[in-house]
Amino acid sequence: MADSEVIVVGSGPAGLAAATELARAGRRVTVLDREAEAGGIPRHCGHYPFGMREFHRLLRGPDYAARLRATALAAGVTIRTRTTVTALLPGGTVEITDDSGPATLSARAVLLATGVRETSRAARLIGGEKPGGVLSTGALQGLVYLNNQRPFQHPVILGTELVAFSALLTCRHAGITPLAMIEPEPRITARSPAIWLARLMGVTVRLQSEITAIHGRTRVESVTLATPTGPTDLSTDGVIVTGGFRPDAALLRGSHLQVDAASGGSVIDRWGRLSDPAFFAAGNLLRGVETAGWCWSEGRRTARAILAALEGKLPAQGGTRLDLAHPGLRLAVPQIIGPGSATHDRLQVRLAAPARGHLTLSQGGRIVASARIDSLPERRLSLPLPTAPGPGPLTLTIEDRP
Repeated sequence: MADSEVIVVGSGPAGLAAATELARAGRRVTVLDREAEAGGIPRHCGHYPFGMREFHRLLRGPDYAARLRATALAAGVTIRTRTTVTALLPGGTVEITDDSGPATLSARAVLLATGVRETSRAARLIGGEKPGGVLSTGALQGLVYLNNQRPFQHPVILGTELVAFSALLTCRHAGITPLAMIEPEPRITARSPAIWLARLMGVTVRLQSEITAIHGRTRVESVTLATPTGPTDLSTDGVIVTGGFRPDAALLRGSHLQVDAASGGSVIDRWGRLSDPAFFAAGNLLRGVETAGWCWSEGRRTARAILAALEGKLPAQGGTRLDLAHPGLRLAVPQIIGPGSATHDRLQVRLAAPARGHLTLSQGGRIVASARIDSLPERRLSLPLPTAPGPGPLTLTIEDRP
């Protein structure tokens, strides 16, 4: 690893796609991952659909991850698993630890692709006892697909994001029969056709409802729901807490690199470059949640920016910091907008609350881009970025104009 030109931290779709692209361009690349096997979250998503964008065929998650690994290795990428990055230092230096102990590595460029974490029960402030049987989607998929375990028989699912419907597929695979999906909003967060999966599986979708307490001594026995008609107790043996994704940014928060208070991830410019130009970021570290195919494509684009940086062809750092001027906006990426046609040619936006109106990007009182929206949090929203932004701050807001 000592002669690597690029170090990639994280071996999910974004990290492996970028590493493959760089290796095919003749660069020496090492991928580091703390897990025992490379491939990221798809390793334990034992269902379809993966791979259409990347390999032009439908694959299950583990098969897709295996394809990503094989493609990277064939391109000449070095993959080091069971290797934890413990610190990010200026100039492209990282501290690691593995079975042989701690070490320090340096490269001309470092790509951070550490992905996401789901918001826990504690972070959602759900009260009650603390029995066994409360799992995130990732934990459920690990137990089912990697350990061949069935942690409960009749759970409830908190959330209706796309990953919640992935949890439904995982339950079906394991012979688990969910009782209900619980959604605080008046409509599901995923696009409306997704609700047909729940209906086909006979799972009730309870809208405008929340879990206020979980009950049980050693195992979940019931939950209390706040519903439009008042509190309701529902007998169940498990709770799947889905979604609420946040960037896995622990390394960033302990480093010299700038962290975006809105997203919790890294601050990047249009080339995916961080406040230290030796560092780049791609994938769900940027915004909390996107599909594997999207992250794979973004990893490839960011790899091309890294190649340009290695060849001295990227412009100097600089640009206008984007201002989020509406409480309904949770994040927007990239945060630093400079001139040029770059890795990120669209502004990726996520909402903090349901919103309806016009998503508007303006500069100096002039509307640069606008799109009508009627959307929920965690849905993909975007606006085109100007290739030659003028002087003055860029402001993103939601307007109620007709």
